[in-house]
Amino acid sequence: MIIIGSSNGGVGIAAGWSVLQAGGSALDAVEMATRLVEDNPDDHSVGYGGYPNLLGEVELDASIMDGTTLRAGAVGALKGYRYAISVARRVMEELPHVILVGEGAARFAAEIGMQRENLLTEHAEKVWRAGLEGRAMIDWQGVPELVAALLRRSATLTSDPERVTGTVNFIAQDRQGRIASAVSTSGWAWKYPGRLGDSPIIGGGNYADDRYGAAACTGWGEAAIRAATARSVVLYLKAGYPLEEACREAFRDLAPILRGTPNVMSLVAIDRHGNHCAMTTAEERTYVYQADGMDQFVELPRIVVTID
Repeated sequence: MIIIGSSNGGVGIAAGWSVLQAGGSALDAVEMATRLVEDNPDDHSVGYGGYPNLLGEVELDASIMDGTTLRAGAVGALKGYRYAISVARRVMEELPHVILVGEGAARFAAEIGMQRENLLTEHAEKVWRAGLEGRAMIDWQGVPELVAALLRRSATLTSDPERVTGTVNFIAQDRQGRIASAVSTSGWAWKYPGRLGDSPIIGGGNYADDRYGAAACTGWGEAAIRAATARSVVLYLKAGYPLEEACREAFRDLAPILRGTPNVMSLVAIDRHGNHCAMTTAEERTYVYQADGMDQFVELPRIVVTID
């Protein structure tokens, strides 16, 4: 058994491991671990307390995938419901669809009995208002220029580990060898309303297949979407690459997109044998994991890859 996650997953990984130890499924483990991060108001990139979009609205994206059946569920631009990962799982289990967005996602969350609430904390609202730099959006003719300016500011904001710890992701393999992956985020701070990153995109930010392994991404979501990064790691495993080399190949695929930009990409991955790997393009990035024979989870540095 193993569970691995992004560094901010330290809040939830112990609970996920407890699920696995009790004989629970990998799906249950990654959902439980993710929910605890979504609960954390000090994590401003996930769930309750996440930084809002340009208009001051917290929009959540999430996805979950069952590597045994290749079923998946996702939500995007979900407002008013903190447990986006649980809504995504119910999409997978109860609907013939893979992804719901916006009003449809919120409607479904209400239908399944999720509690509606205000996700914008006092701290997040204060930071958002400061980011507006005193510019009131009264005349919508001025919005395009303002959007560009605020998105440039948010690039700095979201790369600052003291302000935003990053999208959370988890991958687990249970006693039966079943693999599942989960990703949840409030997305890029000050993003244009309705923007989706890679977190709800199956194959972009999240992919799992019991036969080969799984991968999940954090960082510049647009790049992971364009390169189908999570899926590409699994395809390289299918082609016979060892896990670390499969991850390196995925970063080589990202190179033409990342080259010349300040944007960061990171991923975690496992293969079907329970080996794990975590890579990033930035220095001093970490991940958490726990596996059989370990009394508690550990936080370790990721392998750093250079984009030439």
